[in-house]
Order: sequence, then C-alpha cells, then structure tokens
Amino acid sequence: MLGTAQIISYVAALGLAAAVPGPGMTALVARSVSGGAVTGFTMLTGLILGDLIYLSTAVFGLAVIAHTYTSLFTLINWAAACYLFFLAWQFWRYQPQAVNIDQKATRRELTSAWLSGLTITLGNPKTIAFYLAILPLVISLDHVSLQVWGTMLVPLTMFVLLLVGAIFILAALKIRRFLTSASSQRILFRTTGVIMALAAVGMVVKSL
Repeated sequence: MLGTAQIISYVAALGLAAAVPGPGMTALVARSVSGGAVTGFTMLTGLILGDLIYLSTAVFGLAVIAHTYTSLFTLINWAAACYLFFLAWQFWRYQPQAVNIDQKATRRELTSAWLSGLTITLGNPKTIAFYLAILPLVISLDHVSLQVWGTMLVPLTMFVLLLVGAIFILAALKIRRFLTSASSQRILFRTTGVIMALAAVGMVVKSL
C-alpha cells in the first residue's frame, strides 16, 4: 500500500501538472465555451481516460519497453507531434459561430468532444513526461501492486483530474457570455491552436 507521504506527493504533483495550462486544458476551455458544460465534462472524461492509460502504462512496466526501444519511442513522438499539428491547424481554422447558451449538444458533438479529449491526452507531451518521468520519482512503481493501482491510484487520478478539470470548465462557463462575438472566439481558438503547435514543436525537438 502507498504511504500517506506518497499519496500526498502524488496528488500534489498531479494536481499541479494538470493545473498548468497545456494542450488538454486549453482545448477543454475552448470546447466548454463553444459547447457548454455537458460538452466540457464529456471531453474531460476523454482526457481522464487518456491519463489512466498512461498511468497503467507506467505502473505495469510498459514504459521500460518504450525507453529500451528508442526507435519505437521516437516514432510515437513523431506521430503524436503530427496529430498535435493537425489539431492546431483545426483550431486555427475554426469558424466562429453564435453561442447559444440554452442549446443542447448533439450526440455527434459529444462523441467528437470525448474523442478529442482522449486523443489530445495521448498526444500531449506534458502528460507523457509526467507519467513516464515524474511519476516514478514520486512513487516507487516497483512496489505498486494491481490492488494498489485499482483501489488507490486510479481513483486518486480520476478525482484530482475531475476536480481540476471542473474548475477550468466552470471558469470557461463564467466567461462564455463575453465570448459571443466572432472576434473573441477567433482569438480563443487561435490561441489554443498556437499552444498545440508549440507542444508539437517541443515533441519534435525532444526526439531529435
């Protein structure tokens, strides 16, 4: 079992990493502004699932394989960078639309938001760095059993990310009424696109 010090360290490290604005949380704010609370929380579930995948990867030792086979890890980095560039291009080309506060999101929009959350997390260099580099410094993964993973790490991860994500979503909803103009939306989405592109450049530089 994890000690109290390890639990506190993990919660603090994960909370700080999630709170620092990156591609995931920036996209979450943009989606919440354009689609509302339901769309935002749907996207957040995708973001959390992506984190749980990397958490499981680190705990069950697959990270060792990634570091051992450098060429495979480099290929994954390049694929993630290409995807982030694609997302950056989509956000940059986003055509502003009128924000209807009372309009309900369609099933297609919710599915798109969930998939975006998942894929952004899987291609997020900050998430990769946390689980493959920072997590082993906070918790001794050699002593993490399947029981500890399922009863402690997974619930803690979900709770922290849900809390941080909810704060970002609620903040986005507070400013939603001020972003009804086309110019305001364009600035928000293009800023998101720039952050995505910078993250992609970071991954490319890291793999060189």
